[in-house]
Amino acid sequence: MIDAANVRTRIKICGITRQADALAATEAGADALGFVFYPRSPRYIDPAIARDIVRRLPPFVNTVGLFLDADENWVREVASLVGLDLLQFHGDEAPEVCRASGYPYLKAVGMLGQGDPVSYAARYEDARGFLLDSHGQGEAGGTGRTFDWGLAPPVLPRPIILAGGLNPGNVGEAIGRMRPYAVDVSSGVETAPGIKDSDLIMRFVNEVRRGDAQ
Repeated sequence: MIDAANVRTRIKICGITRQADALAATEAGADALGFVFYPRSPRYIDPAIARDIVRRLPPFVNTVGLFLDADENWVREVASLVGLDLLQFHGDEAPEVCRASGYPYLKAVGMLGQGDPVSYAARYEDARGFLLDSHGQGEAGGTGRTFDWGLAPPVLPRPIILAGGLNPGNVGEAIGRMRPYAVDVSSGVETAPGIKDSDLIMRFVNEVRRGDAQ
């Protein structure tokens, strides 16, 4: 039996737009990198640029593509071109739409205005995990806002990835209270949208490890 207290929290750095930031994240110990393919986001990245970044990554780093109500064919084209491992759907995509991509996926649960996250998550029975974020309907996340962690359901049918306003100053507390499978940070390690700070990334990773140890 796995002792949950000894399982480390996985780390995803989202909104990667530059090669240097991708390497800084992996060198700091990030498990996954997120690329935003939602054109209205300030962290949007051209798929061809994302492909070049992914090709230079070291092994054993997962690559995640964020989409919001995108055309199904375009999602598959981008995933194939970039070489994504996992998709992350942030919009109103129906379960069959997420499934049709042919890729394993995460489903984001916007905790602002989400009436019943448990019932919502139950619709996506084949999702690999659920990302609890502070975004509202029609938003891609990365707002820098936290949500009331007390509103998070204690149990979901798949692993929980905690997002929304996380930064080096609060991620340790979040882990202590929530014990999520993973944490996802974007604006909390940036100097500007899409521009990561290597010192903030390292501090974030260190605080996650400290939270695990407490």
